[in-house]
Amino acid sequence: MKELIDTFLSYLSVERGLSNNTITSYREDLRTYLNFIEKSNIDALSKISKNNITSFMLAQKDRGIGASSIARRLAAIRMFHRFLARERIIKNDPSILIDTPKLWKRVPETLTLNEIELLIAQPDVRKTQGIRDRAILETLYATGMRVSEAVNLKTDFVNLDIGFLRCIGKGNKERVIPLGKKAIASINRYIELSRPKLLKNKESEFLFLSRFGKKISRQSLWKMIKKCAKEARIKKSIKPHIMRHSFATHLLEHGADLRSVQEMLGHANISTTQIYTHINKDRLKSIHKQFHPRP
Repeated sequence: MKELIDTFLSYLSVERGLSNNTITSYREDLRTYLNFIEKSNIDALSKISKNNITSFMLAQKDRGIGASSIARRLAAIRMFHRFLARERIIKNDPSILIDTPKLWKRVPETLTLNEIELLIAQPDVRKTQGIRDRAILETLYATGMRVSEAVNLKTDFVNLDIGFLRCIGKGNKERVIPLGKKAIASINRYIELSRPKLLKNKESEFLFLSRFGKKISRQSLWKMIKKCAKEARIKKSIKPHIMRHSFATHLLEHGADLRSVQEMLGHANISTTQIYTHINKDRLKSIHKQFHPRP
């Protein structure tokens, strides 16, 4: 079964062009699924039934796994069984009639403008890594890029003269995002003062580098954001997408249209972007409750 998973994931990577992050998630989802199948004393993929898949989903729910995570695992399972049926490894696809669990739209955590300012102010710009960290935070907030997109950002993709950068998102889809003056100034300072010291006479196509002169890792970037949030005494739950969520929310709060925000975020479907309109509604409701004489 493990070999078939590897074959399937290679197919997704090569022929479907899915990102490394998606492949990693699907690998973990299918490993969890097949562990459940094996514990159910099923020794062949051809013996898996619709009831087995349903039982797996219910077991995940009982473990407290969220509906969105279960839906993603079901998507991986469906693609896997569809692949097996097309390759004639199994005769029938047992996942074909299973309904997707209902998803509820959870409003993502965001930072206020004041909290963003505090966060960005934390790196010590008297130090090489502090200059880099300030540039990273300014770039994330200016563009709404995912952390994975920021670490893969190449120097050739950034045009500071006209104030735009090219971003390669999910499924290798490219989009162009404007940069503000503060982000441009911060990146310029990093390129002039900090990046050459991090390179140490080496070469790299990537913009943001580690202290070893290599592409900074997602883990290192994420730890840096959490460290800055802690130093800024921000009490909110800090998650990797919090700068992205804040970017979208603040744009909409200041009058940006939904289609433009969708394009900058790289969402394939505008319904994904619409979740940020719920934040606006919650904010308006909160203001109404706080200030209306008859709340």
